[in-house]
Amino acid sequence: MGVGGRMDFCSQLVKYGMFVSNVIIFFCGVGVFVLSMITLIDRNFLSELYGTNLFTGALYVLAISSAVVCLLALFGCFGAVREVKFMLLTYFILVFLVFVTTLIGGIICHVFREKVELTMRQSMTESIRLYQSRRQVTNAWDLTQTRLRCCGVTTFRDWSGRIPRTCCQEISPNVYKPCEDNPTLINVHNDGCLDIGTRFIRDRAFIVGTSGIGLALTMLLGMIFSFIFFNMIE
Repeated sequence: MGVGGRMDFCSQLVKYGMFVSNVIIFFCGVGVFVLSMITLIDRNFLSELYGTNLFTGALYVLAISSAVVCLLALFGCFGAVREVKFMLLTYFILVFLVFVTTLIGGIICHVFREKVELTMRQSMTESIRLYQSRRQVTNAWDLTQTRLRCCGVTTFRDWSGRIPRTCCQEISPNVYKPCEDNPTLINVHNDGCLDIGTRFIRDRAFIVGTSGIGLALTMLLGMIFSFIFFNMIE
């Protein structure tokens, strides 16, 4: 199988255009995969507090689809070199399916950005009452307050009675100002975790969501080249 006779300039251009586009798709896929995995690990301490699995689900979708995209990009490069119509058709169908999945994952990240403050407020308000009652909630609050240097939902006054040590300002690694029994603006983190946590998640959702949509657009380029090249092969 192959392009009949000597390939003219246009067919060569399309062939190498498809090859180059798949190289770009491969590296974009690697980038989205790395970003998704880093975000999954990095935001793990907040997972108990933002009240929905929407963002986590979108990250898994993008991680899996970007890994599949990398394999499809290699398959596309091979199909372009071999000039096999069946491979090009298979490539087009599979990339289209992953394109839809990746685009949805990227859009979900942006949708989540708009809802995260409301869901996180509700979850934090409810979970703060479960501190010391549920181990996962306790660890989530301690990690969040330590990592983001915040205290309570909107202020340290959200804690009833003795506040956690992780609310206290850190003098040096693992050394805190005494604040559990007498919290003041001088010895506790002054910012609430809701505002800082919302910004933290929104920033990461924007980066990952935008990169996912960008990957989908590069896949669209690969589909266009594969469709044109498929029709050029006899």
